[in-house]
Amino acid sequence: MNAVAQSIIEAHGGLAQWRKFSTVRADLVQGGALWALKGHAGTLDRTTVTVATDRQWASHAPFGALAARSDFTGSRVALLDQGGEVMAAHDDPRASFEGHTLETPWDALQLAFFAGCAMWTYLNTPFVLAWDGVECEEQGAWNEQGEEWRKIAIHYPAGLEVFSKAQAIYVGSDKLVRRLDYDVEIAGNTPGAHYVSDYTTVSGIHFPTKRRIYPRTPDGKSLSEPLVVSIDLHDITLS
Repeated sequence: MNAVAQSIIEAHGGLAQWRKFSTVRADLVQGGALWALKGHAGTLDRTTVTVATDRQWASHAPFGALAARSDFTGSRVALLDQGGEVMAAHDDPRASFEGHTLETPWDALQLAFFAGCAMWTYLNTPFVLAWDGVECEEQGAWNEQGEEWRKIAIHYPAGLEVFSKAQAIYVGSDKLVRRLDYDVEIAGNTPGAHYVSDYTTVSGIHFPTKRRIYPRTPDGKSLSEPLVVSIDLHDITLS
């Protein structure tokens, strides 16, 4: 972990405090155009998400009317019933997206993979910068929303399942994250600009509770519509 990563992590509560906990849990309210486009309008509109902080794992419970909960580990995704029995599973989930475009519908396991990968990354940012093999470097100033942010390029190692290995975050003068950029490779390399706001502090850790994702243009700017995904988090807990 270099000095850039360390300063951002310290601003969000510090690595020592973060490592006191192994899970983050939150009530999740979602919207946006993506879910209907993928054939799953309403499935995950309201649920509870839990992610691990010390390994790559995430779960949504309930998983709409399709399952009691999902189980995402990066290399495997599954849907489980109330008794914990596996209803369906895929041991190489990323491969199932080969040839997909933004408009290609998802089956239930693909939705679980996308949602698990997304929320694990979101809730572990920026502390994931301390993981082995994650590299970051500052790329200069960026002016947006009447503020001067710093753009930080991130490269994730092969061992982490993320939307794209090359990503970026933007931080304000307070070093809190304002925006994330990535290309969703499993949806035709669709570029997204992901804005975060409305921070709250839970057990000494600063979390944004509001997330809005829009299309990103080649020059790095975002479009004001469509709203691809909206995420609101409530009752965040660390344990």
